Parts: sequence; structure tokens; C-alpha cells
Amino acid sequence: MRKQIGEPSAAVLDVGSFSARLVVLAKGGSPLDPVLSHQTRLRLDRELDDDGNLTRRGIDAVSSAVEAGMTMAAKHGVEDVYPLATSSIRDAANVKQVVCDVAKATGVKLRFLTGRREAELAYVGARRWYGASAGGLLVLDIGGGTVELAAGEAEEAGFAHSLPLGARSLTRDWFATECPSPKVVRAMREHVLDEVRDAMQEVLPQIRDHRAVGCSKVLRQLARLAGDRPSRSRELHLDDLRAWIPRLAKLPAKRRAELPGISRQRSHQALAGAIVAEALLTLSGGQVAICPWSTRDGLLLGMLDGLVTLDGKPAKAA
Repeated sequence: MRKQIGEPSAAVLDVGSFSARLVVLAKGGSPLDPVLSHQTRLRLDRELDDDGNLTRRGIDAVSSAVEAGMTMAAKHGVEDVYPLATSSIRDAANVKQVVCDVAKATGVKLRFLTGRREAELAYVGARRWYGASAGGLLVLDIGGGTVELAAGEAEEAGFAHSLPLGARSLTRDWFATECPSPKVVRAMREHVLDEVRDAMQEVLPQIRDHRAVGCSKVLRQLARLAGDRPSRSRELHLDDLRAWIPRLAKLPAKRRAELPGISRQRSHQALAGAIVAEALLTLSGGQVAICPWSTRDGLLLGMLDGLVTLDGKPAKAA
């Protein structure tokens, strides 16, 4: 007999570029110990055409993954699930068609958070991980389509911003080949640093003493690559990262996937991710601690505490 969870306090189906993951927390629970977790693999990065549209095969894959996640939830008595679609779908040129087709196939209408809201929730996740005694936090999240920045000293972020500098998007827009020339790499490094500096310049004086925290798989993999030593396994340091950028630029994706920490799925965008991380670390003190909780976890924890409604918005604004 299947275990019936009953009435969980929070359930999210997180549909991203590489997977659709269902996570369910019971009242008083933690993302470290979900009462239900289910994952369906996706490769939406391969399903975008030259115009930025998600292909029919990609749409069908999303529908199948959503159906699998919702079926698993229903089998365990979970009814209210937030179907969160991330930038891989949100930024597709045919996003309206994707949402409509998935809804027709599954009965589920995918929902989206703004980049700013994703940044705010990533901050919530990091704040819960480190606790109130951690002081000021600067939260950095490198996704496929966007980069989220958030900072504050309280339970909620005082500063939150999103930039179109995701590793997948930059790879598509800047690199015509897997091994770009030094000139192209240099130009991209300058561009990304300028964009990040412009976004952060007004808040930099207030956050110089904040702890920089990285909340994404991109930063986690780069920390494994560039800090593969016991004393630095949970940190990413700017000097170590800079040494790897020219090496990554000389390697095709297949060879990058052989490096410590770099997964096969993300190997093609590892160089762009490293360049974005370099800009972030340049402006945030030269090192970042790796945090395992991010936007999805912040959403789940906010829902548990009644701070976030079932539409992902702050409860006080509902």
C-alpha cells in the first residue's frame, strides 16, 4: 500500500532545463528531509531552435515530466502542488504555446516567478540555511537564463535583482564554437563585468561586509573544479577560478565533462558560467561560500511558514 502523506504544508514541482523535480515537505519539515521527492530528467537545452522556440519534442518532454510528477504526488495524497517553470521555459520565444500545450496534455498550468522574485526566494533559502546569526548575506545564483542577486541582513532581502546573464544564454549568444578565441572570451568577460557592476554599484557600499553565498549548481560545480581541496571544498575563490577560465576555453564540452565537478549536461556552458562567476566574485570580495538551498527551497520554506501563498507571492501582499 502506498504511503498517504495526508495534508503536506508545501509541495513544488520544479521544471527546469535538466529535470522536473517534485519536492514535498510536511509541516515542520526541511528540504534536507522531504517526505516525497521524485525526479524526471529533461534536456531542454537541446530543444531550443535558432529562433529560441522550444521544439515540439521539448514541449512533449515537459508534458510527460509534469504528468509523471503530478501522478506521483496524487498517488501519495498530495493535492496542492506549485508547478514552477524556470527560465528555460519562461524565456522561450513560444512560451505561451508551451504553457497552453502542457495544460491541454496534463491539466496543469505552469507558473512562473519573475527574476526578482526568484532572487528574493533564493535569499530566503540561504538565510534559513545560515541562520539569523550569520549577519548580512549577499546571495548569488547563476542559472541557465538569468543571474539572481539578493542581499540583506533580515529575514527578507533588502536588495534583489535579476540579470539576463545565464550560462546557457551567454553560451548561445557569444560562442559560435565550443572553443572560442581569446578575443571573444576577453570581450565577454568585460561585458559581463560591466553588466554586473552596473546592477550592483548602488548597493556595493552597503554590502561590502556581507557574506557572499552561492546558491546554484553552476557555482557548486565550479567550486568542485577550482577548489578541489579539503579546505576549500565548500568555497569558490576568485584566483582559483581565474586560472581555470583559459583552460576551459581550450577544451570542447566532451573534455570539460571529464574534469572534477563538471557534469556532462552542463559541460557546454561551463565556460560561460565561469565567466559570470568571475564577475560576481570580483565585486563581492573574491570568494563565495556554497549553499545547497536556493529558490525552490526558499519557496517551500516560505510556504511552510505561511509567508508565501500558493501562487508564490508574499503572503502579506496576497
